[in-house]
Amino acid sequence: MTTEPFEHPGLLYRGSADYLAATTTFVRDALEAGRPVLVAVPAANLDLLRGALVDDGWRITFADMAVAGRNPGRILPRVLLDFAGRHRGYRAAIIGEPVWAARTPLELDACAIHEALINAVFAGRDATILCPYAVSTLRPAAILNAWRTHPQILDGGVLRRSTSYVDPLTTADDLDVPLPPVPEYAKERVVDDRADLPRLRAFVRQAAGTMLSPDRLDDLVMAANELVTNTLRHTRGGGRIAVWPESGVLVCQVDDAGPSPGPLAGRVPLPPDDTGGRGLLLVNDLCDLVRLHRHPAGTSVRVHVAT
Repeated sequence: MTTEPFEHPGLLYRGSADYLAATTTFVRDALEAGRPVLVAVPAANLDLLRGALVDDGWRITFADMAVAGRNPGRILPRVLLDFAGRHRGYRAAIIGEPVWAARTPLELDACAIHEALINAVFAGRDATILCPYAVSTLRPAAILNAWRTHPQILDGGVLRRSTSYVDPLTTADDLDVPLPPVPEYAKERVVDDRADLPRLRAFVRQAAGTMLSPDRLDDLVMAANELVTNTLRHTRGGGRIAVWPESGVLVCQVDDAGPSPGPLAGRVPLPPDDTGGRGLLLVNDLCDLVRLHRHPAGTSVRVHVAT
């Protein structure tokens, strides 16, 4: 590892034995040093690690990343920063695995941005976050992004400096690729008046139909309300909202000509006395995927809620 306060190595692994050898060594070294340990990985790997660390499991915090980090935009504030904040004064040791084979390309883009931003948010903090990547099952682009978003890569037991790693905010901007176009069958409407918010909420409910449970529909409506409120607060010309179904999800997108909120918006908890800027944090909490794309004409925010 490096001598920097914060370390963020990527782990390239091939099979369960390779995975366990690296991750259990990381955990046991941290426990021996008296460090708090968080293991946040998908369920199958979580079971592997619970079984291998059964004697030490009582000293470890476990989380199913497919639940806690279903939305990659939620991982920094609600998983990583939350754990580090609850163990101030100690060097946190975290295994965070946000990338797995079942992720969609849109989710993988969001994961790569998340991985880049970890370096900006945790810079100078006393912590190590090890991020495993399954070489044999992931798309080549995901492995390339691992090299771009981690200063060092552990591969075959050898720790190498990544020559692809550059400034994390620059990388996050580079990874901010255009969203797929809104389909022609989407239901759309213009939003340009705060007094119209009740009708906006009714529009989202009508467009969603019966695809979502009542609770999940409430989540989508609240997220749409927050996004449109931000649009009306920060732009003069209002914006446009679209709602449509895709395979297994209901999608809502808000487009406007407003200024970019920046790549860290919605990813860093705000002080209790800060009364503004919580909209994107709430949207990340409510939705299963949030993609924000900044472009010359303004900003597009697309959210998914699973059906």
